[in-house]
Amino acid sequence: MCSTLGGCLMLRGGLGAGRAGFLRSAAPCLAIIGAVQLTWIDWAVVALYFAFNIAIGLYYKARAGQNVSEFFLSGRNVPWWLAGTSMVATTFAADTPLVVTGLVAEKGIAGNWVWWNFVAGGMLTVFYFARLWRRSGVMTDIEFCEIRYSGKPAAILRGFRALYLGLPVNCIILGWVNLAMVKILEAILGVTKTEALLLVLCLIAFTGWISTLSGLWGVLVTDAFQFVVKMTMVIVLAYSAVAACGGIDAMVEKLHVIDVQRQTTMGMKGSVLDFVPDINSAWMPLVAFLAFISLNWWAVWYPGAEPGGGGYIAQRMFCAKDERHSLLATMWFNIAHYAIRPWPWVLVGLASIVLYPELKDKESGYLVVMIHHLPPSLRGLMVAAFAAAYMSTIATQLNWGASYLVNDFYRRFVKPEASDKHYVRISQLATVLVTIGSAGVTSMMDSIGGMWQLLMALSAGTGGVLLLRWFWWRINAWSEISSMAASLVCYLTLRFGFHLTTDNPKEAAWMTIITVTFTTATWIVVTFLTKPEPNATLLSFYRKVRPANGWGPIAAQAPEVVVVKDGFSNLVCWLAGCVMIYGILFGTGKIILKDYPMGALMIGAGVAGGALIYWTMSRRGWSSIVD
Repeated sequence: MCSTLGGCLMLRGGLGAGRAGFLRSAAPCLAIIGAVQLTWIDWAVVALYFAFNIAIGLYYKARAGQNVSEFFLSGRNVPWWLAGTSMVATTFAADTPLVVTGLVAEKGIAGNWVWWNFVAGGMLTVFYFARLWRRSGVMTDIEFCEIRYSGKPAAILRGFRALYLGLPVNCIILGWVNLAMVKILEAILGVTKTEALLLVLCLIAFTGWISTLSGLWGVLVTDAFQFVVKMTMVIVLAYSAVAACGGIDAMVEKLHVIDVQRQTTMGMKGSVLDFVPDINSAWMPLVAFLAFISLNWWAVWYPGAEPGGGGYIAQRMFCAKDERHSLLATMWFNIAHYAIRPWPWVLVGLASIVLYPELKDKESGYLVVMIHHLPPSLRGLMVAAFAAAYMSTIATQLNWGASYLVNDFYRRFVKPEASDKHYVRISQLATVLVTIGSAGVTSMMDSIGGMWQLLMALSAGTGGVLLLRWFWWRINAWSEISSMAASLVCYLTLRFGFHLTTDNPKEAAWMTIITVTFTTATWIVVTFLTKPEPNATLLSFYRKVRPANGWGPIAAQAPEVVVVKDGFSNLVCWLAGCVMIYGILFGTGKIILKDYPMGALMIGAGVAGGALIYWTMSRRGWSSIVD
């Protein structure tokens, strides 16, 4: 979520304005409230946190320096729980709790549907794509272009995406996370913006050094450590926030009173405790909700939630021990990301409504609650938790971006024949380059806030081709290239020709619907107007990846390839996975809010979904999945 949620909010339904508002105004608001008072014990805790990160980096230094595979993929020998936990940690940036707090304070619990709608896409990756990604044997998801396609179009596609994603997109992601951390440090330490920026630059330099030193092994292990620190502290803060409201019962009672006030004075519909948005609300009209649940999760691309998996999510699948570990890692990530992690943030958001109803900057409510209600003895740990949230995202983005620049551009187009030690050195230099680039973007971020819309427009609506390229042999490189071009042209036409804007939820929804329709129609037409990939390329891909469906003419030429026809069982597992996630997510919420019968029913449905997955996968020989 983190950078991914932030990017989503900026692109979909105008919700990014709230996040941008935090980046501009949180510090002045919090400066009035006061900073956290830290003792020498708190600083000692923070110092121990950094010392532990250094120890991990030094421990994995030798292994990371062996070759590029160790540096970027940990030798493809990572257990599922570590790879999955790293995915979760990466999507938990320093600004993530603040964004969720703002959503809840402004729109209620249902405001989280701006990212909860991606559950279906996440489960699709688990059961349809995780094993295929691991089976492909590539180092990055961009390298996939040249095992699925061939010739100059494939090379152009790979080189362009490597530079585009590795530098501008990655630096903008890092820039948003950096800028959010600047505002957080201003608030909790009471320093000036310049001082906070210097501290952030030190943090990113430190994180870059650890990433350069230890490669992906260091990133994975520090992610696991950082995730424990982060989750522990957000749970503690959630407990403290609810206690400050007088307990769950008192908080719920006060929220009902606030609901009435909002309905009377602001005309707001529904309750902040509703789990599903009112489709007549201004922020989530029916057309917007339909776009979320029917299109966004499969058709819209942005980093961290790529249709079919991609980016650092794919990198974690590549580094898993085998196909089974790849599937389990992705499943654990989705369970933790959607079903387990949100409620501590949601509770702080609800508490902030009760404790600070007049607070204009809703996202800053998380920091205000922390400053006023976190036990003083735990403030050092909370500062360490914010540092962990920041560093886990930064470390992954640096390693991931460098992998594109080295594997998919430098080694592919600049110096294809060199030693492993040379590529490791270049990987370290690429990490430094991305670090410097992100620092530069942070310093001028106020002037390029709109860049997210333009950059992501290049890929909005391309989800269909990204999904079907695995299952339809006829798709070629021109299909993917034309989808990117069509998406950009459509966005520019709607934005500047018809003056539609993502700041308006209805207009944003229609922009999504029109862009997806136009882009899909374009790449399908282009596919049939251009030649298929050479037969040798398609046969090589089929033999290597073994996709089960949509490859009839190619499969007929390779009868020796044993393929498990698992389309129906994958569909069952996908549906059961969605039930499992939503059942646990909403059931946990109902239990927390003391609606025990409904909570038990929902959790029961979630458990039943999980049991069906286990039974289905066991029948297929889930423990025997190998490369």
